[in-house]
Amino acid sequence: MHITMKNIISSKSIVFNSPINSRLSEKPGMVAVNKKVETQEDPLSEILVISSFPPRKCGIATYSEDLVKALNNKFRSSFSLKICALENGFPKHKYSDDVKYTLDTSIRPSFEKLAKSINQDDLIKIVLVQHEFGFFMRHEDAFIELLNSITVPVVVVFHTVLLNPGYELKTKVQKIVDASTSIIVMTENSSRVLEYFYEVPKEKISVIPHGTHLVTHPDKDVLKEKYNLAGRKVLSTFGLLGPGKKIETTLEALPQIVKHNPDIIFMIIGKTHPEVLKSEGEKYRSSLESIVRSKNLGNHVKFINKYVPLPLLLEYLQLTDIYLFTSNDPNQAVSGTFVYAMSCGCPIISTPIPHARELLTEDTGIIFNYLNSNELGDAVIRLLKDESLRKKLSLNALQKIVPTAWENSAVAHASLFERISEGNISITYNLPVINLNHLRRMTTDIGIIQFSKINEPDISTGYTLDDNARAMVAICMNYKLTGDKKNIDEIEKYLIFIKYCLQPAGNFLNYVDSDSNFTSQNYTTNLDDSNGRAIWALGYLVSLNGRLPSEIVSEAINILEKALIHAVTIQSPRAMAFAIKGLYFYNRAFKSAENVELVKLFADRLAHLFKHESEKRWTWFEGYLTYANSILPEAMLYAWLLTGNKIYLDFSIASLDFLLSKTFHEDGMEVISNNGWLHKGRKPARSGEQPIDVAYTVMTLSKFYDAFGKKEYLDKMEIAFNWFLGKNRLQHIVYNPATGGCYDGLEHAHVNLNQGAESTLSYLMARITVGKYKLVQEPPKPKLRVRKNQLHTKKVVAMNPGK
Repeated sequence: MHITMKNIISSKSIVFNSPINSRLSEKPGMVAVNKKVETQEDPLSEILVISSFPPRKCGIATYSEDLVKALNNKFRSSFSLKICALENGFPKHKYSDDVKYTLDTSIRPSFEKLAKSINQDDLIKIVLVQHEFGFFMRHEDAFIELLNSITVPVVVVFHTVLLNPGYELKTKVQKIVDASTSIIVMTENSSRVLEYFYEVPKEKISVIPHGTHLVTHPDKDVLKEKYNLAGRKVLSTFGLLGPGKKIETTLEALPQIVKHNPDIIFMIIGKTHPEVLKSEGEKYRSSLESIVRSKNLGNHVKFINKYVPLPLLLEYLQLTDIYLFTSNDPNQAVSGTFVYAMSCGCPIISTPIPHARELLTEDTGIIFNYLNSNELGDAVIRLLKDESLRKKLSLNALQKIVPTAWENSAVAHASLFERISEGNISITYNLPVINLNHLRRMTTDIGIIQFSKINEPDISTGYTLDDNARAMVAICMNYKLTGDKKNIDEIEKYLIFIKYCLQPAGNFLNYVDSDSNFTSQNYTTNLDDSNGRAIWALGYLVSLNGRLPSEIVSEAINILEKALIHAVTIQSPRAMAFAIKGLYFYNRAFKSAENVELVKLFADRLAHLFKHESEKRWTWFEGYLTYANSILPEAMLYAWLLTGNKIYLDFSIASLDFLLSKTFHEDGMEVISNNGWLHKGRKPARSGEQPIDVAYTVMTLSKFYDAFGKKEYLDKMEIAFNWFLGKNRLQHIVYNPATGGCYDGLEHAHVNLNQGAESTLSYLMARITVGKYKLVQEPPKPKLRVRKNQLHTKKVVAMNPGK
């Protein structure tokens, strides 16, 4: 099935790719695989990554492995990533199947041989080079000739950008830049240095920060117990060990720290760097061990002398109270070690390398001078005394670093690849596997908790009918899709909560505190929308009659019939729309003339509002657009499906067309801001986008597509769902695959990292909705191979052999 969106957005749009049979691929215990079937006639375009690569031990090898994993996780159906692993003589490494070529940088003819292989390989469309000066120092001229010889676009990632270069270094870098289509650096400072000192055109530079790992942030004390560190305050540092780490700076400060904190332990995580081992063996580690003995620090220092696998490393960092970065290299442009620590919520104390100066402020960390043990010790003692300051630094640093998650790095890289590929690469998002972990973590024996701090449920915020109604819909949808028996108990739990909120008069209260008491907010807030949402949830549950146990369906019907007595008093447009939706689903299972009449009552009220407010350029039910807007045209569609009244149909289509014109544009979807609703005759605000509006839009478009089969609805549904995956105003993911939660929205310049019930449930409803469609974009037809545009002018065109 060929999906094209040229009529909706530009040809550079990013769409998503779902499993061919999502119902089968998402049964319990199975993983959804987003993989297109490749044939000899239809292979995926390849991106060749030239880099050191595991099992070779170095920071860039780890970086490249993480980047490749992230790109595969998000864009496996868009292109195939292959590796050219860098070797530097003996010993040779044994690689995985993804390593297509190797380049021995100690042998000059290897460069020419690789260039020839790349140019003869029709599948390779882009070459991505991870550059570090040490990789190519033996044959720098051969490396530059390699870049010049490659006839597809070349992207070079500079891991080191040196200040104040001499003539020789400046010339060398400029030659690399001239031979490249695009340059990537990891900090704004590095970009400025390239522009100012190396005279690199700004438009040729992309800043894509060093990626970080999203983590679940488990309880720190539980992790300490797991690793026999209970009751200890933990300092840590990690990375391949060598003299440049200057670990002795911390060891010199440690006696003073121990005086104030006798429970302290300093973990030094990582093996000695293989190049250091070659040149001097374990001399540096031995010197550190000597300092530990001389200062009687044996009970306060722990060496973890091994190459730590990623899951273990992330747990060590998550149990760390303070992370220490003590490198004394002022030219170190970027450090993967302390950004990983920041993503794990560690307060950071660091020397002033450029990367630290860019990321750490007084609100996100502490910077001390190179080799100054006294400053380091004072900073550690101060932080260990002040738990509130540690938490403040941790949360602020986390907010700053999460945008650099590997998922966001993958989005930025993929967008660049698409832009420079001359039409050879078209991006499709992989559809994430359904993950209920965060929903279940947010749910107690009472129901689902309203809010969270990051991904930690905040029980002090209590519960709402709104969220438990949404939770019941989401779990019913999942049960309908998967048949997971666990869902039955969960559905029953949310149903019991809804019943608890039902009052004798047939209305529902909404707000319940952590002790199951109704709060005073119930008597000062209009609860129409909550009541309408409950009717929707109950009606949807009843529509699963024959699938769910009969006693659950019967209980939902009893609650719903009592609620419908009060429902006629509802006046809120959205509450009436939710009620129409619930009645539609109720009527699918149990047809009722009375329910159809109630739908007509609500639909006529909405039609009256539409006639009153609509004019030539404003075809809507109100004089403003607020939240959950798409439920209104969706409800009118349901009313038409139940009654056949063409006025309902006309108003549903006209209002949806108007809403889509306000929320979709050439760059994707941008929902109405909760920082300033869109009033008739005014311009919309551009921040405060919430997941609930995106989810409702997805569900509405799904219903319109099912009713009319118009491809425009399907295309816009894809665009809307991609908002969660990174195709939004900030180009950041909103769904968190590590937790299964969804961030609470897009603010002006950042993502709100809290993962509350409403956001998480909104994502789940949208994800389950899109999962039923087969949305696979075919690859573009083969095109002419174009030599990269050097200095934006010269092009050499060659026909693909055999095409």
